[in-house]
Amino acid sequence: MESSLRRINNGESQNTKMILKTAIASRITLLALAIIWRSIATPYDTSASINPPPDCLLAPTNHHHQSILFPRIATAIENGIVWDSVYFIRIAQCGGYEYEQTYAFLPLYPLCISLFSQTVLRPLIPLVGHRAVLALSGYALSNISFVFAALFLYRLSVIILKDSEASLRASILFCFNPASIFYSSIYSESLYALLSIGGLNFLMLGANNLATLWFALSGCARSNGVLNAGYIGFQTMHQAYEAVFYKRSTFLAVQVLVSGILRSVCVFVPFVAFQAYGYYNLCDGHNPDKLRPWCEAKIPLLYNFIQSHYWGVGFLRYFQLKQLPNFLLASPILSIAVCSIIHYVKLQPKVFLSLGFQVSPKKHGDANLLLSSGANTKNTSLSDREISTVVQEDQVLRRRKHNTKQEDPPRLSTDNVSTEKLGDFSVIIIPFVLHLGFMVATAFFVMHVQVATRFLSSSPPIYWFASYVLASPGIQRGWRYLIWGYCAAYILLGSLLFSNFYPFT
Repeated sequence: MESSLRRINNGESQNTKMILKTAIASRITLLALAIIWRSIATPYDTSASINPPPDCLLAPTNHHHQSILFPRIATAIENGIVWDSVYFIRIAQCGGYEYEQTYAFLPLYPLCISLFSQTVLRPLIPLVGHRAVLALSGYALSNISFVFAALFLYRLSVIILKDSEASLRASILFCFNPASIFYSSIYSESLYALLSIGGLNFLMLGANNLATLWFALSGCARSNGVLNAGYIGFQTMHQAYEAVFYKRSTFLAVQVLVSGILRSVCVFVPFVAFQAYGYYNLCDGHNPDKLRPWCEAKIPLLYNFIQSHYWGVGFLRYFQLKQLPNFLLASPILSIAVCSIIHYVKLQPKVFLSLGFQVSPKKHGDANLLLSSGANTKNTSLSDREISTVVQEDQVLRRRKHNTKQEDPPRLSTDNVSTEKLGDFSVIIIPFVLHLGFMVATAFFVMHVQVATRFLSSSPPIYWFASYVLASPGIQRGWRYLIWGYCAAYILLGSLLFSNFYPFT
């Protein structure tokens, strides 16, 4: 028994090292591709090479007027500031928001860029200039965040799937996801993925307060971070249900509800505070005749106005014949997302329709980690041991079953889960699937649909389902080639188009 556990621990360590190496290698590959494509292709829009930019309106700076030692290197670095990167760098450079449309970009990522440039990379400013150092800070922050996000995805996958092999496949797929170019560029995707997936990992381990903090920070990185409050809400509902109907304790139910509501509010606070900050800067105390329309709304939500007014985001507003190529561009990720939702719902349809309330907590046992009481909040340092224990118990049970039933062929992913454990698996995964379903509907009906590739790329169920497809013996090999081919094609296409200022997702 001890030797079996030792082998499992060694396997977990090897998997972690493999993911670390794969994540780093994938980022180096993406950056190398971007540099190669940028050096041999002609940019569609050459505005990125216009340097230096004008002075900041909020706090004029003369950084870019200072002489630098390597101007050519500085220019090459600054040429990589394209698309949304321009906004992030500008906010970090000027220390604030100069124009109304810039408030669409939340403050955590540019704040981290600014801090990184003024601390770790500050010695490089005399060499390549302030703006180039800001760009380097953005690249470093995104790529480092991605590596840790991949590690957290593996830890989370082990808890949910109870299968280290399937978790390894899912994490490697994430390392080569079709939106990879954005995770290695000056975009907030990597930071959001780290905070969102990391928060989910802590929530599953019962570290509810720490999870709330990470979820709140994810809402400072991207607006959809506020949706992570849904995981806390789902947990709260089940804990309150258990308290009332199984523990017969109304007081405990009230305590759980109050705690869950407070945590959910904490997730929303940073985003709401930023909207209030925008209202204060753009509306409060200004001439009533010059106020923007959103300032006089009953709920003056700046973010929605910017998305609608400047980028044409709105329900069914993108349903135009001329946008058909963009729907085709997003169709692969949308198809995988929909298939993953259908797959998990079909595992236990009654459990999903009841949101798991029909399953007795006594049958859940320790497997239903989402419904944990948070007693381990002060022991987050034990997370590695807890994750290892989950895998150990599951794999030891499999070895026993395999020894008693040699005629049964080994199977992977969800097919490995017994009938009893399937109910637990479904309850744990319900909020993940609901979250994914809401984002799919939003991407298809409301947003610019081509953005779906990166909008959905941080959703764990997509990689869990793809991992299942890659290993399932009942699925044709062509589908496996199709998944890897899709990832490879979008990595090559994205690194070519995005780095040269051509439209891509």
